Amino acid sequence: MSPYVSELMAAVKAKNPAEPEFHQAVQEVAESLTAVLDQHPEFREAKILERMIEPERVIMFRVPWRDDAGTLQVNRGFRVQMNSAIGPYKGGLRFHPSVNLGILKFLAFEQVFKNALTTLPMGGGKGGADFDPKGRTDSEVMRFCQGFMCELSRHIGPDTDVPAGDIGVGAREIGFLFGMYKKLKNEFTGVMTGKGLTWGGSVIRPEATGYGAVYFASEMLKTRKEELKGKTCLVSGSGNVAQYTVQKLISMGAKPVTLSDSAGYIFDTAGITSEKLAFVMDLKNVRRGRISDYANKFTGSVYTPLDRKADHNPLWDHKAECAFPSATQNEINERDAANLLRNGVYVVSEGANMPSTIGAVNQFLDAKILFGPGKAANAGGVATSGLEMAQNSMRISWTREEVDNRLFNIMKTIHEVCHRTSEKYGTPGNYVNGANIAGFLKVANAMMDQGVV
Repeated sequence: MSPYVSELMAAVKAKNPAEPEFHQAVQEVAESLTAVLDQHPEFREAKILERMIEPERVIMFRVPWRDDAGTLQVNRGFRVQMNSAIGPYKGGLRFHPSVNLGILKFLAFEQVFKNALTTLPMGGGKGGADFDPKGRTDSEVMRFCQGFMCELSRHIGPDTDVPAGDIGVGAREIGFLFGMYKKLKNEFTGVMTGKGLTWGGSVIRPEATGYGAVYFASEMLKTRKEELKGKTCLVSGSGNVAQYTVQKLISMGAKPVTLSDSAGYIFDTAGITSEKLAFVMDLKNVRRGRISDYANKFTGSVYTPLDRKADHNPLWDHKAECAFPSATQNEINERDAANLLRNGVYVVSEGANMPSTIGAVNQFLDAKILFGPGKAANAGGVATSGLEMAQNSMRISWTREEVDNRLFNIMKTIHEVCHRTSEKYGTPGNYVNGANIAGFLKVANAMMDQGVV
């Protein structure tokens, strides 16, 4: 670590105590930028990175609401508006008990670079609440979403901040949030993305993050004149990202063999087929059940409970060529990374945000495998949100083929930019450096043009 990065990180940790995820995200980016900052002393003089690290605005508020029993509940809501140098703030809303300011700052910081890579004019932001929609009735979720939007509506708009979904915020929640915004503002605008297809949404949006991660992996493999067809793939998670990662892998001839939730994971040696995936989608999206039901349904598959206190995740200890971590942050630690490498994995494409610890990432880079960091590999979701914003502005709807083709081209461009930038700055094949540097330069140049604001 350079003296500049060491000094920067000491200041970040002092000003932002008890926010380890945020520290991790900042350190990863800062370590990638040494060469850039050496070549561009004007960025250091203008304290561009220091300004990127500080959110432009943080909004924190209470959300009181009543459950079906009439009991008053109180949750905490957030919106972190990180950087608007290249466009309105853009980033998801997360409803989960683990949500706190540090996690949202890490996600918003990552979002700034991710959005810059998409080629679309979007700044970075993130928000959410410590509300858990699991086990809540539709009416309870609606009351919470309406209460949440009563405050959030003051701070967002189609040209200011355009939220989307994330963990715990799916089509149901987006509908309730948008409906309340429309009622409060008395206007129908593209203020949310992930909307229903009959009221301003875009086709491919639910699929986009998973599809994009697979497209990015495919582009990485092309640099070695290989393809996904015939490759065994480990996928974590069982939400939108994981489901559509599996769907696209199947369509490209690969063999996904795992899925997971917070309680455990399934391993299907025969491979997850389209029929089996349809069962998972009904299980998770409609019945809201546990992934363990998969093993009860399909012979030959094995369910393994997860021990959260264990020092590794056994999902990553199966022989495969590709891995798609699609659940949550820091799900792959150093031991998991060693297991993946030992079992033959040489392609990792991150569907989740920062699912690998710094130690795990360093192992992947040292082994010179094809490693696609989340800010590049999972940018398909926000890219398609940007396409939804464009359709809303023009009052038109593109076909599934048009949107999927635009998504593929965006992911191909992101890969090309990351690959080219990594070579230009002396670390060929290092997509972490390529993504961080390319995203930083786009935002940094905009901030320099706009002055000290």
